[in-house]
Amino acid sequence: MVKLTDEQWEQIRGHFPEEHPVPGRAGRKPIPTRRVLEAVLWILCTGAQWHMLPQSYPNYKTVHRRFQRWCRQEVLRDILVDVANTLRERGDVDESESFIDAMFASAKGGGAEVGKTKRGKGVKIMGIVDREGLPLSVSTHAANHHEVTLVQLSFDFYMIEATPEHLIGDKAYDSDPLDAELEAEGVEMIAPHRKNRTRAKTQDGRPLRRYARRWKVERFFAWLQWQRRIVTRWEYYPANFLGFVQLAALLILFKRF
Repeated sequence: MVKLTDEQWEQIRGHFPEEHPVPGRAGRKPIPTRRVLEAVLWILCTGAQWHMLPQSYPNYKTVHRRFQRWCRQEVLRDILVDVANTLRERGDVDESESFIDAMFASAKGGGAEVGKTKRGKGVKIMGIVDREGLPLSVSTHAANHHEVTLVQLSFDFYMIEATPEHLIGDKAYDSDPLDAELEAEGVEMIAPHRKNRTRAKTQDGRPLRRYARRWKVERFFAWLQWQRRIVTRWEYYPANFLGFVQLAALLILFKRF
């Protein structure tokens, strides 16, 4: 069974609409939000179908309905922002050196925002992590988009106010227009040059020394894949799959509590 500590729950409980009932509300008392969230985490970790939720948890229809509501209202994103900024205030997040990469997840259930690639239909999970590999941004996109075009969209899901000083990526992020766009925002993009590059080189060996630590973003995606619901997208609606990815990122941040 997946359990949240009391400290973790107190950090996030205020974001859930069910924790703010209307005074004098008629009808039955709603099932405690903490129990519902822990049921969703069980689905996330096991990758099981909703109807396979153990009887020790609330009814799966209630859990699924609440989860979809949280995804529509971006409750989980607000929680990520809160937790990430709390850790930054405590000195546990260092955005001065950040890393970016993407992970492919097949979409066997179909649905919206699914792209066709050589590996089949799927989605890309974009991630930006800090110097210690803690997530600063997670987002999902159709897999047929090139990663260069998704960098700015990844910053739309950025969790903290301060942007990274240095953003390190692999050869897929070697793009002069991208470098210029990020430089205008105060971010230095560091990526090895592609072999087929036709323009003059824009980086020397000194900034690229940071590239040796890019394994931290690869480790982050390995952590994500511990949650079996992330490996394959079964959700028809992209917001629901993004919700699972955000919960997986939240569990990684919670390791610092």
